Amino acid sequence: MTASPMLHPVHLVGAGPGDPELLTLKAVRVLRQATVILIDDLVGERVLEEVLDGSALARPRIVHVGKRGGCASTPQAFIEKLLVREALAGEKVVRLKGGDPLVFGRAGEEIAALREAGVPVVVVNGITAGLAAVNALGTGWTDRRHAQGVMLVTGHAQPGASGPDWAAIGAAAATGITLVIYMGVAQAPQLVAQLLAAGLPAELPAGVVQHASTDHQRCGLSTLGGLVEMLHSQQFGSPAVLVIGHVLDAAALQALPLADPATALRTG
Repeated sequence: MTASPMLHPVHLVGAGPGDPELLTLKAVRVLRQATVILIDDLVGERVLEEVLDGSALARPRIVHVGKRGGCASTPQAFIEKLLVREALAGEKVVRLKGGDPLVFGRAGEEIAALREAGVPVVVVNGITAGLAAVNALGTGWTDRRHAQGVMLVTGHAQPGASGPDWAAIGAAAATGITLVIYMGVAQAPQLVAQLLAAGLPAELPAGVVQHASTDHQRCGLSTLGGLVEMLHSQQFGSPAVLVIGHVLDAAALQALPLADPATALRTG
């Protein structure tokens, strides 16, 4: 179906991991021009507050459409219908998602629904939580001394789906690939057991970052074999990112102020 030239495009905007200063200039501009914003639960609580304060335009209508694994969520089909309805009504619609819309953000389903309705779509990328998490741990996804690549995996399977093939993922990690696992805290006992069964060593470094880049950020370092116990004993919960691989051997870890990493991020 051909899009009507009278329709404003719907913008799927990445809010980044939570720190408002990590928004792109394009994201700020689009948010300030919006008349309707559909916002996810995982968007940092300060993002809209700081972006919209001081805007010369009227404040947009904010619609909360929470999507969080394991909790009561707004049905995806309803979100897609609402996006289409608001766009066809002539609104300037922004769908605001935590991190990047194209990284486990259901953007593909929303893009398809909008295109089917003849509504143009623009994606505004954001910094994904997995990148902010490894930064908080004092390293990166890749380091030529330790890792030749990175694999982004979701620990939360779609209802009715079988979930990731952890044996195959473990085999890839054994070749020097960093594993960055989103939504994996609740499934940690199962996924760790399968990675160990796939042959990854129990002493392989592993870490977790909860609420990456925000004032509530918490970090933990362990090994693959000790990861589940650390998550339990230190009461890590969602939203959090797990990082597994030899990039956590990096020398920068020796100076990492794990007691207060959120403050450390704002001193540079």
